[in-house]
Amino acid sequence: MAKLLPIILLIVGAAIGGGAGIFLKPEPVACEEESCEVVAVEEEESNSEEEPSYIAMKNQFVVPVIRDELVKSLVVMSLSLETIPESVEYVFGREPKLRDTFLRVLFDHAYVGGFDGAFTESGRLAILRVALLEAAHSVVGKEVSDILITDIVRQEM
Repeated sequence: MAKLLPIILLIVGAAIGGGAGIFLKPEPVACEEESCEVVAVEEEESNSEEEPSYIAMKNQFVVPVIRDELVKSLVVMSLSLETIPESVEYVFGREPKLRDTFLRVLFDHAYVGGFDGAFTESGRLAILRVALLEAAHSVVGKEVSDILITDIVRQEM
């Protein structure tokens, strides 16, 4: 029993630390837009093309990871979308459909084991970004040029 105590304390400490990180994360500062915050890149205009705008999805995505019909962990993610400034309102108007489509992709990714093990490995995240971008294209067309994963954490249960 004495040999198991440090291992048990390590597991409990990691779980408490992860939970504290999720619950103590500061809220994003909202701008004057209706439902999402927009961060426009303000640099000198390029001669060849416009600078992109970034739309932060207003709420985080919570994805359960289920193994043996039990929730083994939760993955919490924040996403932002890269678009051209003229498309910001168009994309805002389709946010509920985008969220639904993104959740479907995230649930599928969890189902095939995408959030198991070293889930932040660049190859795994690249596969997820491509799937999310394809999902965004199915909802808003080519208005979204990239998906940014701004926060990601997995909490073991």
